[in-house]
Amino acid sequence: MSSKICLTGIKPTGMPHLGNYMGAIKPAIETANKGEFKGYYFIADYHSLITIHNGDQLRSDIREVAAAWLASGLDPKKVVLYKQSDIPEILELNWIINCFTAKGLMNRAHAYKAAVQTNTENGKDEDQGVNLGLFTYPILMAADILHINSDIVPVGEDQLQHIEIARDIASSFNHAYKKDFFKLPKAIVAEGENKLLPGLDGRKMSKSYNNHIPLLLPEKKLQKTINKIVTDSTGPEEPKDPNNSLIFDMYKFFSSNEEQEAFAKRFREGIGWGHAKAELFNVVNREVAPIRAEYDKLLADPGYIDTVLKDGADAVREVSSRQLAEIKKLIGVS
Repeated sequence: MSSKICLTGIKPTGMPHLGNYMGAIKPAIETANKGEFKGYYFIADYHSLITIHNGDQLRSDIREVAAAWLASGLDPKKVVLYKQSDIPEILELNWIINCFTAKGLMNRAHAYKAAVQTNTENGKDEDQGVNLGLFTYPILMAADILHINSDIVPVGEDQLQHIEIARDIASSFNHAYKKDFFKLPKAIVAEGENKLLPGLDGRKMSKSYNNHIPLLLPEKKLQKTINKIVTDSTGPEEPKDPNNSLIFDMYKFFSSNEEQEAFAKRFREGIGWGHAKAELFNVVNREVAPIRAEYDKLLADPGYIDTVLKDGADAVREVSSRQLAEIKKLIGVS
């Protein structure tokens, strides 16, 4: 195994959807299980405090997302899975690197700029509803990355700015103490990031659009949800273009080349939308059924999930406590 550290953050926002699974969970687990890097996967529960202010909900979301990743094949014997809030060194480092971060850098952060723009467009004060958690979110993310001196961070294109900010903060710290203490983390954009699983209405699958398909729905609810996919009024006997079909687009994510060729042939010969949705359900359910079964089993044993997260936190703190001790010595507080 490489000595390089690969870090992945997982925000607990309840049950993931199929787009999360195909675009992030599945490829991340495949990468982790190859053992090419030291893999660290953390549940970013403190980040969730920006918007979630209900303790019971957050506790439930943390367990659900941990169970979903474990059920999807994340092996805690091969990678380290931990909860952000179990690592106090992250928050201590967060304050330290706050003191090396220019406010102007935060003014340019995408999430803050988007909130300001929305307020301005609606005739509100530009900072209405903006808490400091949202404003300084990229600094906490930098602390997540730097507390174990991560080498690479797989992200979507919308997160690239955060890695650049982490690099800027690390460079500022290194410059101040004339020492290459922090590595400059490198962003890795996952292959196929531009080929996202569409939602029920053809847009990118997203909870904010309410067009998503939850990953671990029971079979009957999964089928009912797939039946909501938007289609046109073409009759069952009429030929259809598979390359201009939302159902076929989604089918490709869960099927083999041979299955796609056979399905495309049925489109061109004429297939009813109900039958097409049934075929899509079959391949999706084939993929998620074993994950669903393992997920239900894990949620029935929350003690196991808690043990995995505690063991992960213990392993991480061996690294982060040494790192923080060196930082504190360097800055002069110990």
